[in-house]
Amino acid sequence: MRNIPFFPYPQLFTGDEAALLEVMRSVCSRGAYILQKECTELEQALAEFLGVRHVLGVANGTDAIVIGLKAAGIGPGDEVILPSHTYIASAAAVQWVGATPVLAECGADHMLDPADIEHRITPRTRAIMPVQINGRTCDMDAIGAVAKRHGLLVCEDAAQALGSRFGGRAAGTFGAFGTFSFYPAKLLGAFGDGGAIVTNDDAIATQVKLLRDHGRNDEGKVVAWGLNSRLDNLQAAVLLHKFKTYPEAMARRRAIAQRYQDRLGSLPQVALPPAPDADPRHFDVYQNYEIEADRRDALREHLQNHGVRTIIQWAGTPVHQFKALGFTTQLPRTDRFFERCLLLPMNTALADDDVDSICDTIGSFYANA
Repeated sequence: MRNIPFFPYPQLFTGDEAALLEVMRSVCSRGAYILQKECTELEQALAEFLGVRHVLGVANGTDAIVIGLKAAGIGPGDEVILPSHTYIASAAAVQWVGATPVLAECGADHMLDPADIEHRITPRTRAIMPVQINGRTCDMDAIGAVAKRHGLLVCEDAAQALGSRFGGRAAGTFGAFGTFSFYPAKLLGAFGDGGAIVTNDDAIATQVKLLRDHGRNDEGKVVAWGLNSRLDNLQAAVLLHKFKTYPEAMARRRAIAQRYQDRLGSLPQVALPPAPDADPRHFDVYQNYEIEADRRDALREHLQNHGVRTIIQWAGTPVHQFKALGFTTQLPRTDRFFERCLLLPMNTALADDDVDSICDTIGSFYANA
């Protein structure tokens, strides 16, 4: 029986071991651990790739949102609208700056529904936080129009969407700032935590630099209250090395997504994410491949019994269902989605034979149902 893990963590290292060891040896032999040239070179490479003025590495994707919100002036008394279909970190970051997370529905493509945002706006609303889930960018034209109409900031959580585009523009670059995560399983993954904030706003960039490094300016003088949230230079060096082949990694994920589409697209019991190039406005990079499935739990058990590991994203709980955190919002569409959603394996280590085996196993489940 074929064994297909959801994500092959050891292969992040073993697949390129010799080159990665040389990268680490270079950093460690120089004692270049904090805010060194590899971090600067990674920031410059990402800025060029994204077409943005500033990229600033921080310790992790959650810190990136917290620091971005603080740098943009979001704080106590403010409300930020974001989807419930996201990791708790998105909402927690809003809470940690003293603002209130307001949760909204997802649409048919699993992204924040622009129409539902309108129903959540109050006099306290200060910003909209689109979460660019699964390597897809939200309909930023529609969200931007809502923000402009109501005088709101747009602050993107693009943790899962490095390289994704909408209308030719990169995820993370539409609003006051955007954030990315370099968690190991991300599209561009480190060997630990890491994150980045991107912005075209010089004032926000200046504040981020202070906030990530104890409030110290370029002369080393403390001029503000800050945090210790710098991207580790060893991780930056690993990321910089991996970034050299990032276009190939994106292309492979898109090829896998198309293979899933070709093999599963005719199954009426399964709803697939949009196929590559299905909408010319969207360039999706498929951080995850999230389907909706009839008899989801039974299908997941069937896949596991045949050696295929899957995940229900966010452990099966959208943010609005965390009642212990005080949420009372009713989001029936999101509830229904979480009764059906399932992540299939999606990573560059997947062979075509692996994808075919997964699809055959899904097909056999419904054929014998």
